[in-house]
Amino acid sequence: MLSLTTERLLLRSWQESDSADLYEYAKSEWVGPFAGWKPHQNEAESKEIIKRFIEADDTYAIVLKDENKVIGGIGLHHRFPDESLQHLKQREIGYVLNPNYWGRGIVPEAVTCLLDHGFHHLGLDLIWCAHYDFNAKSKRVIEKCGFNYQFTKQKTLHLLDDQEVNTLYYHLSKQDYFNRK
Repeated sequence: MLSLTTERLLLRSWQESDSADLYEYAKSEWVGPFAGWKPHQNEAESKEIIKRFIEADDTYAIVLKDENKVIGGIGLHHRFPDESLQHLKQREIGYVLNPNYWGRGIVPEAVTCLLDHGFHHLGLDLIWCAHYDFNAKSKRVIEKCGFNYQFTKQKTLHLLDDQEVNTLYYHLSKQDYFNRK
């Protein structure tokens, strides 16, 4: 996985040494449950999650250059929210951010970087993004980044004691992406 940069951010592969930074925000009630998982109980759990990120090789650590600190994660996952579109080359963006850095435009900056990478370098036809109906902050990011609402599906969050939630799905096509530039 290659590193990507923006004005303020470095998106790079996770390293086990990032576990303290991940735990700092992954233990928050304001992060995991809004992304579909329980808060981390300790740094060892965060280190195990990082090992999974490294193995899957589809999730970047978001590093704030000025602080040389991991403040979140963002991925381009192999998911197909709409079965009828499986013939298209597509991925789904997912992200989390340390609450200490909310409200600074960091996630839109990282998403924009992945959109550029996905359409220019990976040759994707479609990029998805989704949020749970109770996550207004993610909805704002998704809309700000130009995604278009497609549909809502009910989903069971197995990592959150099988909680039933409504997931709103959005996508951006390669054509729409290039037409807006």
